[in-house]
Amino acid sequence: MALTMDLAVDVLRAVGEPTRLRILALLAHEELAVLELGRVLDQSQPRVSRHLKLLAEAGLVERFPDGAWVFYRLVASGEARELVAETLNRIDPADPVLSADVERLQRVRAERASEAGEYFARNAARWDEIRSLYVSEANVENAILRAAGDGPFRRLVDLGSGTGRMLTLLGPRAEVALGLDLSQQMLNIARAHVADVGLERCELRHGDIFGTRLPGASADLVVVHQVLHYLGDPAAAVKEASRLVEQGGRLLIVDFAPHKLEFLREQHQHRRLGFADAEIERWLKEAGLTKVRSHALPPARREGLTVKIWTAERSRQTQRSAA
Repeated sequence: MALTMDLAVDVLRAVGEPTRLRILALLAHEELAVLELGRVLDQSQPRVSRHLKLLAEAGLVERFPDGAWVFYRLVASGEARELVAETLNRIDPADPVLSADVERLQRVRAERASEAGEYFARNAARWDEIRSLYVSEANVENAILRAAGDGPFRRLVDLGSGTGRMLTLLGPRAEVALGLDLSQQMLNIARAHVADVGLERCELRHGDIFGTRLPGASADLVVVHQVLHYLGDPAAAVKEASRLVEQGGRLLIVDFAPHKLEFLREQHQHRRLGFADAEIERWLKEAGLTKVRSHALPPARREGLTVKIWTAERSRQTQRSAA
């Protein structure tokens, strides 16, 4: 469908200003926060925000809050996006202004990666210590792939994404993927990992597993990987995760079976020392899911942790024909 003349004028007016054109060129590389755009453009946050407001009103960019930050990205599709893409394609990639912007963007990316790496290094010993208590990560991930199914999935939602491993593992089977986490540091690590494997239609957001603010019945695969044992109310998290599962969709939970390793509570902030099948099954059924199944991966050594994988589905309701 062609652009109306009014829409074409709005789009061209929005694009036809140097700073706004620079912003669109930057967002063609990746989604960026307002503060990051300000650094690259060497302009104040209020000034950048005014330009972004005009671009959003013209339907060229999407705005989404992420904790205390606000991120922007180009609209995914539509006639306006096609016109912007055509405009950017006609600009000489060696243009000195845009080339300088890209160089500054690369510096921002490098700083982001460095900060994320330092954070990961500070915490890697803790995670390695826990991983040493159960069967190899490769065996766990192979079991997760089998439990999730072959796909393709229309939409994957990963709650408590952490470093993004479930997104990089299952994302290639999904048309669209979304990861939520409360830690900005973890989200930065996840963004780097997602970029490394080339997942283009994968979004990372700051979000709370107890109140995702996502539409109900909006995903055909929802994943909660090694999250429940940190939570004060895991049943509420299972309820919220179940709410997101559409008809015919699946919820996949990965966590530990009950154990007695109290040091995980004392040193690693685990509130719960594992979960019994009956407990998880009750929560899932109360949330309206069926076909609950579990699979156990016993520890590689004595006194270790058994990893459990639970799956459940939302049944398809038979449509009654209108008589």
